[in-house]
Amino acid sequence: MNLAVSPNMVTTSFELPGYRVVKNLGLVRGVTVRSRSILGTLGASLETLVGGNITIFEDMCEKTRAEALDRMMEHALERGANAVISVRYDANDIMQGVTEVLAYGTAVQVEKAS
Repeated sequence: MNLAVSPNMVTTSFELPGYRVVKNLGLVRGVTVRSRSILGTLGASLETLVGGNITIFEDMCEKTRAEALDRMMEHALERGANAVISVRYDANDIMQGVTEVLAYGTAVQVEKAS
C-alpha cells in the first residue's frame, strides 16, 4: 500500500471512486494564519479604484489555502494515511487584518477496489 498522500487522493466527497476505505485514521487539519501587509493593502486599495479582481488579495488567499491544504496532507501522512476524504476549508478573523485558514478532513487508508 502506498503511504503518500497525493493531491488526486484528496477529495471533498465521502469516498474515492475506484477505491475502498480499509482504515479510518481520524480527523486531520492544517492551519495557517496570515495578515495583510501595509504595501499589499495599499496596492489592493489602488486596484479597487479600477474595479474587478483584487489580484493582490486573490494571490494571498490562494497561497494561504494551498499552505493549509499542504499542512493537512502532512498531518495525514504522519497518521499513516494515503488519502483524505470529506475535506473542507474554514476561515476566521482573529483580529483586524489577521485571518486563520483551516483545512480539515478525514485521514484514511484506501486500496483499489476489486
